[in-house]
Amino acid sequence: MELGGSVRVFNANRTTPYLIPTGQHSNAACRGQCASFRARRSSVFRATLKENSSSRGIESVANKVNMMSDEVELSSLTALCPLDGRYWGKVKELAPYMSEFGLIRFRILVEIKWLLKLSQIPEVSEVPSFSREAEFYLQNLSEVFNMDDAMEVKKIERVTNHDVKAVEYFLKQKCHSQPEIAKVLEFFHFACTSEDINNLAHALMLKEALNKVVLPVMDKLIVGISDMATAYAAIPMLSRTHGQPASPTTLGKEMAIFAYRLNTERKELSRIEILGKFAGAVGNYNAHLVAYPNVNWPQVAKEFVTSLGISFNPYVTQIEPHDYMARLFNSIIQFNNILVDFDRDIWGYISLGHFKQITKAGEIGSSTMPHKVNPIDFENSEGNCGIANGGLSHLSTKLPISRWQRDLTDSTVLRNMGVGLGHSLLAYKSALQGISKLQASHIILITYITLTIVQFFGAFLVMVNEASLVGDLDHSWEVLAEPIQTVMRRYNVPEPYEKLKELTRGRSVTRESIREFIQGLDIPIEAKTSLMNLTPQTYVGAAVELARNLDTVTSLVNGTRPV
Repeated sequence: MELGGSVRVFNANRTTPYLIPTGQHSNAACRGQCASFRARRSSVFRATLKENSSSRGIESVANKVNMMSDEVELSSLTALCPLDGRYWGKVKELAPYMSEFGLIRFRILVEIKWLLKLSQIPEVSEVPSFSREAEFYLQNLSEVFNMDDAMEVKKIERVTNHDVKAVEYFLKQKCHSQPEIAKVLEFFHFACTSEDINNLAHALMLKEALNKVVLPVMDKLIVGISDMATAYAAIPMLSRTHGQPASPTTLGKEMAIFAYRLNTERKELSRIEILGKFAGAVGNYNAHLVAYPNVNWPQVAKEFVTSLGISFNPYVTQIEPHDYMARLFNSIIQFNNILVDFDRDIWGYISLGHFKQITKAGEIGSSTMPHKVNPIDFENSEGNCGIANGGLSHLSTKLPISRWQRDLTDSTVLRNMGVGLGHSLLAYKSALQGISKLQASHIILITYITLTIVQFFGAFLVMVNEASLVGDLDHSWEVLAEPIQTVMRRYNVPEPYEKLKELTRGRSVTRESIREFIQGLDIPIEAKTSLMNLTPQTYVGAAVELARNLDTVTSLVNGTRPV
């Protein structure tokens, strides 16, 4: 793959090719599929040629089409996966960890660390302790590993047709000139099966990608929704159950629910142990014990795996069983499901007019309806959560299953971890972008004078203005049937539920009809006065306190501040 190259695109009615610059680009999640793209493009061009063969010899044009198919380069326009094309700028921070480059880099790290570990085992006298110079040389190989090095590994792989063996041969080439290491080159990959290297590399990929990219964005999302909870804590809102008016709440309390749910799942995710194995071809240290029978290899393996910041799994076959991956991916799926619930609720609130979206000059909402300001960020978030969950669901159900001591079906599946994480990351960023565009619409009436208050809260602009929220409540006096019948029960009024049902169910209920009913109740005067003062706007229970107390009941694990 060339960086900063160009694509030659031929047009059937043009004698010279268009040159389209590709720019610097790295295929992070969808690899090795250019051949499929070329084949499809070629077949499409050939079909077009059959239909439009009037002015030019088909053979001549077909030759140009074949040339185009052979020379097309990967770019944001030709990538089959949108993560590597349209959305690259939003997910590229995952590439150092979840790409083919990242996998090779962590394999290099594991192989080097294993050689260093062998040099610390007294019984393995053939690998003496390295000098500080030799240790620095080895450690530097992984620390400065770059794209050119990765391309060299891929070049070796084209000969070996084995990706892990290519890493071993690369390291031998690199260390041949270092006198100390040159004497022990054959101890690279000593007693290892490829999966010893791969499972630790995959574990490190996930560990680094989660800690450095995914979890911090999750935290930002939780903090963003928590800020909404605080900002909107006292704004009353009509609830809807089954899509119908229900007991009022506050906008902030509904946001607090999502912040709490997401934060709870994020905590669960952070508690999942990432596991690794290093027990040889079938998990029994067979070759290790034949070569060095006096070494406690299970203990050595445990020390080695945990030195990488990974928990040790002592009972394995050729592969680490991937149960932890299933737990981890299922946790991300649940986080994403909660976010979809949030996305859909916000989408609905925008539709009801409870939120307005900040418009941006130059942006277009519809190609035919100029007035449209669509909630596209929340729709994109929901859609990408769905794609992510589809991939992660397959990973979580497939990976724990492997025939006997190992089959290779996990290998190709594991190469798609970046797809699930990438679409999840894209969903989180889309939701954050949507939140940043929201304006709350709320009315504050003081002696019939409408005041417009504009305040900045954190990163979010809160417009307190007359809008649909109070209108919703003013048209829903029937929601007071619940507190009235509950107070009637307290004072032993017969058939309270039935009487309120008769008054409200399927009927038009107004402020006047509710008050007339209350006036006729045989209950203490203080209870009657309390009910007379109740309105849909004030009947919000403990919603305000619940929203404001969010900080005291939840906290982020690695976030910038408590939620």
